[in-house]
Amino acid sequence: MLRNTARPGGVIRPATAADLPAVARLCAAHAAFERAEPVPADLATRLEPVLFSARPRAWCLVVDHGGELIGYATCSLEFSTWQATDHVHLDCLFVTEAHRGEGWGRALLDAVKDAAAARGVAHVEWQTPDWNTDAIRFYHRAGARARPKVRFSLPTHPAET
Repeated sequence: MLRNTARPGGVIRPATAADLPAVARLCAAHAAFERAEPVPADLATRLEPVLFSARPRAWCLVVDHGGELIGYATCSLEFSTWQATDHVHLDCLFVTEAHRGEGWGRALLDAVKDAAAARGVAHVEWQTPDWNTDAIRFYHRAGARARPKVRFSLPTHPAET
């Protein structure tokens, strides 16, 4: 599934269950960067069945830089009613600040595209905050097209007062 993922100083590979504490730390850094709510303290435990059950709901690729995880991408298979086909939803793509500009983000995005193609899926979709102009430029340079939409979130339980 993954090809050409080795780069000087590291490799992109599928995450393992042993990586979950480091992945959770990367998720926390990503959430802080995106000015989102903090991740749950038990995130690694919550991610384990999603990523490593007999029928995982999602998958995670990591950038292993000499034994240190410096980036990750998480994806899941989704369905488009209008196209009557599956697509890959790229939920997260993040590289630590110290390693941005080294090509790891593009390598992760290419690895996600390869994983989608290996699953027979024709395209990948994702979102990024509208204020993150660096990410928007990065995605445009990678050949992605932006589609304007408004994102909504609807709680399933009434807020507790």
